[in-house]
Amino acid sequence: MDYPGNLYVVAAPSGAGKSSLVSSLLQVDSHLVMAISHTTRAPRGQEQQGREYQFIDEATFRAMVERGEFVEWAEVHGHLYGTSRAAIEAHIAGGQDVVLEIDWQGALQIRQRFPNAILIFILPPSWDELQQRLQRRGEDRPEVIAKRMANARIEVSKAREFDFVIINALFETALFDLKAIVHSQRLKYAALQRSKPAVFAALDLS
Repeated sequence: MDYPGNLYVVAAPSGAGKSSLVSSLLQVDSHLVMAISHTTRAPRGQEQQGREYQFIDEATFRAMVERGEFVEWAEVHGHLYGTSRAAIEAHIAGGQDVVLEIDWQGALQIRQRFPNAILIFILPPSWDELQQRLQRRGEDRPEVIAKRMANARIEVSKAREFDFVIINALFETALFDLKAIVHSQRLKYAALQRSKPAVFAALDLS
């Protein structure tokens, strides 16, 4: 089904700067809303319930899976993550643009259910820089960082399956690139046709 709103899906390995970029994008683009994912992991740092994630226990998560409430879900770094179908459809059916921040597995599942979704992958400039960023966060033990780096090798290899790729070497440049992708998508013929049907009808465009 075609919806008037656009769906942007952003994925990246841990430490590539995905969350910071999406947060900054939301601050400068009032037409975007965030789809909040569910997760079984505990909040980190200043994260709050209902802002970064819906934090739930595994039993609740599994029950939601059984009821078919997730449009995608996956296990990442030993924790479960999922996106409610209702949370996405309510926004894009109303003409809002939605940005979804998830892992690559979820992104490819989203593409199957929402063919018009725009998939964006954030790359680090190098493996050394990625490891340094993970260490500077100060949130994970060395063995956890090692696991994240190992997983990153797999995650980065999936970038070729995405529509756009941004190399986050300089944050300001990466944010500019992300804003450019969002804006250019809105100007595509098919996207405008979905979001401005009255204009196209008045101009006898189909």
